[in-house]
Amino acid sequence: MIEARTRSAQLFERARGVIAGGVDSPVRAGAPVGGVPFVQARGEGAYAFDADGRKYVDYVMAYGPLLLGHAHPALCAGLDEVARRGACFGATHEDEIALAERIRDALPSIERLRFTTTGSEAMMSAIRVARAYTARELIVKFGGNYHGHFDLALVDAGASAQTPDPARSGIPSGTTRDVAVARYNDLDDVDRVLAREGERLAAIVVEPIVGNMGLVEPLPGFLEGLFERAQARGALVIFDEIITWLRLGMHGAQGRLGLRPDLTAVGKILGGGFPIAAFGGRREIMEQLAPEGATFTGGTHAGNPFCVTIAHRVLDYLEGHAGVPAAMDRRARRLAGRIRESVASLQLDYAVVQLESIVDFKFRPGPPTRSYEDQKGCDPAAFAAFYHAMRERGVLLAPSQNEVMFLSSEHSDDNVEQTAEAVDASVRDLRRKGLV
Repeated sequence: MIEARTRSAQLFERARGVIAGGVDSPVRAGAPVGGVPFVQARGEGAYAFDADGRKYVDYVMAYGPLLLGHAHPALCAGLDEVARRGACFGATHEDEIALAERIRDALPSIERLRFTTTGSEAMMSAIRVARAYTARELIVKFGGNYHGHFDLALVDAGASAQTPDPARSGIPSGTTRDVAVARYNDLDDVDRVLAREGERLAAIVVEPIVGNMGLVEPLPGFLEGLFERAQARGALVIFDEIITWLRLGMHGAQGRLGLRPDLTAVGKILGGGFPIAAFGGRREIMEQLAPEGATFTGGTHAGNPFCVTIAHRVLDYLEGHAGVPAAMDRRARRLAGRIRESVASLQLDYAVVQLESIVDFKFRPGPPTRSYEDQKGCDPAAFAAFYHAMRERGVLLAPSQNEVMFLSSEHSDDNVEQTAEAVDASVRDLRRKGLV
């Protein structure tokens, strides 16, 4: 474990004197694992460097958006020239229009869209539009799905948003009356929720493939069942593809699954680490937005030319390097396979799951996670010890079992081999200590 006398520890203490909790997002404090939080100095490709100069193979990747790794040359070259054109216009511009067209080409369900700065804004805005379109208020969401940090989204959310007591978390009672939480992958539970007040349903909001309570895929028929139930009530289905779009290919989870949501939110990866997101869907729904309709969303930085330029570069790179997704998938499969070998050699019944560039396993025996209730059964002490053992071996993981391992285009076969060896050694350490 990192010792208290390090520069990282000193910087974190300094941060606590001026930044609330020492962090700008709670997961960074690493409370579930304890010890000194990771304090980063820089990133390069597949590597993160801490404030003490140590180099780590990074699987946090800024919690997903760094599909091309840290500081990729395709995104970082010539930024002075980009800035000289203007970083923020407060006006529509041609590059913004062209980017919207490219997103629509990749995701045909998005007939009209609007840019935002963050995924939280995109999801908040999509929900507002859905309520305006249906003239109803109830939103059904799923335990363990994470849609941002606005009030409604934080009720029973995944990721690091632990809000067991909404009132103490600043979430008003009026908000909790208009949101119902169902169990992911459980249509019977959805029916239980809808039987109570389904006539008020405006939208069902869902991560089609979940990345915020570990990696969780939908069971056959689950998402289709959501569409049937929403359509029967004249309500909408909103897909949160903040993590999945581009990670799962240009057509996202909806293309992979052959589904067409009414509204979709995208973000994170679109900017390769720069702040840009968007939401959109059917034309007649998006016409609820001002100036055509009465529903307001907007922001000075929305569609700003600097981030739009970077987003074009991300799409250019992916379109010009068609082999990148397959290479990431191959390495992720290799890593998942090696982890399976390690846990199996110790007769540990841990499910190791992998999809494209995402790898995940939890300290919980049994089949892969299917709902937030499964995820809550993970062993926090074993994971905390594992996290620190991996960090000591030069591999950086997110300090929470709700998160996953993200590979980038810059992770190499050598990185995978180093990581596999670190996993094997770390899990054996835990066995010797009686933690697994």
